[in-house]
Amino acid sequence: MNTRALSFATPLLAAALLAAQPAGAAFTVFGNGLAQLCSETAKNLEHGIAPPPRAIEDCTTAIEYENLRSRDLAGTHINRGILYMSRANYAAAKRDFDTALAIAPTVGEAYVDRGAALVGLRSFNDAIADIDHGLALGSEEPEKAYFNRGLANEGLDNIPAAYRDYARAAELKPGWAPPLNELSRFTVTSKGT
Repeated sequence: MNTRALSFATPLLAAALLAAQPAGAAFTVFGNGLAQLCSETAKNLEHGIAPPPRAIEDCTTAIEYENLRSRDLAGTHINRGILYMSRANYAAAKRDFDTALAIAPTVGEAYVDRGAALVGLRSFNDAIADIDHGLALGSEEPEKAYFNRGLANEGLDNIPAAYRDYARAAELKPGWAPPLNELSRFTVTSKGT
């Protein structure tokens, strides 16, 4: 009987976890103020567009001074958290995602993004729990959830689960480089049992 087995070069694990950044799922805020600008800036990160130097401050000004509906306020915290993650400030990002969830506890993106911040903080079990909850609530960008969960599973040395998550992310968004880069480190072989 033949089974499929995963072969993984373990010396690459530590380097890969340090090199791969968790992916943030931006939240769309409509309007013409700083909250909307914060939303666009967070979305532009995916396209490789660097945020302006004052991007986080603009989000903060929107949070503190714009009259936002609850969902837009939560979304602006999510977007500022994504900007913090782009600077590898995972603790500040997590605080923003915590605040977003206190305001709007049914927004799947906030759980997925908090899971991404937890990956950055190397709290892998908590990251998986949040990402799973975000997927259950319905994430608008599930490929990012699977990618981040792959990073968390890899951090826990659950290599088969990490491979499946990266493969699912690549399937959901064909051509997206982050999961393809991670998958390139794996070799699937057959071996008899």
